[in-house]
Amino acid sequence: MKRSQQPVDALEHGAVPWLLAGALATAGPHASHLPAWLSLLVAGAMIWRAGLWWQHRPLPARWLLGLLVIGGVAAIAWQFHSLLGKDAGVAMLVLLMALKPLEMRSRRDAQVIVMLGFFLLLTHYFYSQSIPTGLWLLAAMTLLTGALIRLHGGAQPVTTIARQAALLLLQALPFLLILYLLFPRVSGPLWGLPQDAYSGLSGLSEQMSPGSISNLIQSGAIALRSRFAGEVPEKADLYWRGPVFDAYDGSTWRAAAAQRAGPAPVIEARGPLQAYTNLVEAHNQRWLLALDVPTSLPPDSSLAPTLEALAREPLRVRARFSLVSALDYRANRVEAAATLTQALSLPAQLNPRARALAGEWRSRTPEKIAEAALAMFRTEDFHYTLRPPLLGRDAVDEFLFTSRRGFCEHYASAFVFLMRAAGVPARVVAGYQGGEVNPVDGYLTVRQSDAHAWAEIWLAGEGWVRIDPTAAVAPSRIEQGIAAALPEGEPLPAIIRLDADWLRQLRNRWEAANNSWNQWVLGYNPQRQREVLSRLGWRDPDWQSMTATLAALCGLALLIVTLWTLPRRRPADPVQRAWQKYCAQLAQRGVRRAEWEGPLDFAQRVARERPDLAALTSEAAGYYAELRYGRSGEGQLRLLQGCVRRLPPSRRRRI
Repeated sequence: MKRSQQPVDALEHGAVPWLLAGALATAGPHASHLPAWLSLLVAGAMIWRAGLWWQHRPLPARWLLGLLVIGGVAAIAWQFHSLLGKDAGVAMLVLLMALKPLEMRSRRDAQVIVMLGFFLLLTHYFYSQSIPTGLWLLAAMTLLTGALIRLHGGAQPVTTIARQAALLLLQALPFLLILYLLFPRVSGPLWGLPQDAYSGLSGLSEQMSPGSISNLIQSGAIALRSRFAGEVPEKADLYWRGPVFDAYDGSTWRAAAAQRAGPAPVIEARGPLQAYTNLVEAHNQRWLLALDVPTSLPPDSSLAPTLEALAREPLRVRARFSLVSALDYRANRVEAAATLTQALSLPAQLNPRARALAGEWRSRTPEKIAEAALAMFRTEDFHYTLRPPLLGRDAVDEFLFTSRRGFCEHYASAFVFLMRAAGVPARVVAGYQGGEVNPVDGYLTVRQSDAHAWAEIWLAGEGWVRIDPTAAVAPSRIEQGIAAALPEGEPLPAIIRLDADWLRQLRNRWEAANNSWNQWVLGYNPQRQREVLSRLGWRDPDWQSMTATLAALCGLALLIVTLWTLPRRRPADPVQRAWQKYCAQLAQRGVRRAEWEGPLDFAQRVARERPDLAALTSEAAGYYAELRYGRSGEGQLRLLQGCVRRLPPSRRRRI
């Protein structure tokens, strides 16, 4: 009875750890945004499979795996209320990656895990496109490549597998560079993304209520970077305009949709213009966050009647814009009646004390009314804090006359309410104020912690005039930044409160490196591609010529890599050459040595098949064995070479 042999496609026991490591490297980092129960399920499945491998135990029954799959899919559908979308789709892939090793019996199953791992690597860019993410994915890709080498190449030292995997990736580097430079770029994504793909983007909202901006300020994330053509303006002049709110319901400020559809505003610059380039982080809104107020906009954008610079589509990816702004200006000295009416509207029967105070100011000019409100904030016991008490139905009354503790949205909201109650058209503007120049790359960095709200009033003959009530309460907020205005203990990101010079330098270098990564890797769009190719001497490239050049360079790179990786025949040493020559001579005489035959075994077979050559072959084999495996020297090598010359002439058959 024949012994049963292992199937040809059977998975080798030693390859399992490589596959489990690859599965963990690709699925593990998703634990930061997956539900806790799914992360525990993934960890449990990995530990279970590792235990089965360690103890050489059989894999679980397929019916049990089927129940786990059905239960996991049902739980994902319950968690996300759908099986479609970014988060649900990633959760499904992670679940499959965790359970597939539990049925992994063949190399084909292992191949599926490796391919799923390569695909799962791409999903990490849904959540982060930073340099650490790129480095981790490169390491995980090397690990998956090593798993393939181990799977098909058998047992080898770990260092050998790692070196081979790195060499394979190194061979792909020329193609990577060629594709990066020349592959025709498109303005949008190559495929559609699910609707929830941008749900995690942070930034200003379409509405403002007490606490909305103070919550945003606790983030140290970068909102935009800006580089000026000339000197950077003073910090007190850096107002980055976002949404304008002119509708108030007593607790929340919103933008009135009707005010966005009017004619373009009329702006009169009263001083020098500022040219600059903004690199705006994705925030899923249309605001370009231009310096207040823009006079020249990039293509595919417009200036709303409320002076907001708006893109055609929401900014769902990092974008680069060139703009020009006037810091000293008059805007809409002649304003539409509907706009002024909206800028005076207030909800009825709310905040009676604030209305009464504003009624006392009605006899004054609008300028004097604004000065009275600012004087109240400046001279009375108001405090600037991120931790104000909760306010009730009459929020403005409670803030002005009871708590007197608030953040910029409290002061801007109360100021605009007082102005409207006194008959002065006013509205709230949200955006960012200030910024910090990074000395490493020269970009002005504006963070979410620089989020701010201020007010605008309309004055006859002047148009819309910016007034910042926060500057009356905490002038250091405008002149030095948020960290200087808040008392110790307020909840600010640690990156904003850096005191040590070396920590600030480290942060600046890291953010400058990220900026270069964002512009030249993540932001390598059609415009950037044309700029790079123009610097290389290629004027007005089109996609046909780029495709042809791409194919030619890829072919050339493939040829070079092929020639480099072709196996090179090692030159035989003199001993090996002499023995091979002797064996070749015997082959001409009808005795051919097999590759597996050793010299002494071959000599014995020659003695059986050609007794006339037995003595000479035994002598040559002995010399070769001693030269190869003993300590003989040049003398025996000459004797072996002499055996070749002593062979009798071959006899050719005549037909």
